[in-house]
Amino acid sequence: MNDIWSWQRAADVLPLLLEGFRITVLATVVGMAIASVLGLLVALVRRAPSRWVTLPVGFLVEFIRSTPLVVQLVFVYLLVPGLSSLTIGFLVLGVHYATYMSEVYRAGIDAVPRGQWEAATALNLPRARTWRAVVLPQAIRKTLPGLGNYAISMFKETPFLFAIGVVEMFTAAQQYGSSNYAYTEAITMVGILFLAASYPTSVLVRRLETRLA
Repeated sequence: MNDIWSWQRAADVLPLLLEGFRITVLATVVGMAIASVLGLLVALVRRAPSRWVTLPVGFLVEFIRSTPLVVQLVFVYLLVPGLSSLTIGFLVLGVHYATYMSEVYRAGIDAVPRGQWEAATALNLPRARTWRAVVLPQAIRKTLPGLGNYAISMFKETPFLFAIGVVEMFTAAQQYGSSNYAYTEAITMVGILFLAASYPTSVLVRRLETRLA
């Protein structure tokens, strides 16, 4: 059993994994903040009346969604050498997931009853106030479960940051394993930490979805 698992090695690698876990959570939080705001902006822009606006934005959204995240990370890393790897990770994660979240926002906006729009028009509300006070509060409320699911997906995809040199949790485990010729403890604990963080979050998202439904 000692050849397969060592509690001493598990204790040795834990501080490294916790530091990597901090980077993982930080990348997820900042990436989600960027994706949430940018995704809403993209959803609003795609509702513009001009095809000269909607077509290029639509093409860019489909292009980003159709290319792998790891390729985007490496491409931006090579294209913009002045930024730190972690900053590039924040931006690419945020932009990549913004393209998916824009569809969630779009669905939420489309789900607002037509009577709400008509009531705002009857009250002669300015268009900006209609969006700010009537449409967006209802749309965002409907999109919260979807945004939560994408937050979990982003959290689980942070290991791709290894491609640009960010030492997140999985990369820390690999480095420990390669230097000590012992991967079992490190990789197992990474899986446990991912599970410990993502499973409670997924339960909360499901409960939120049930409540909002």
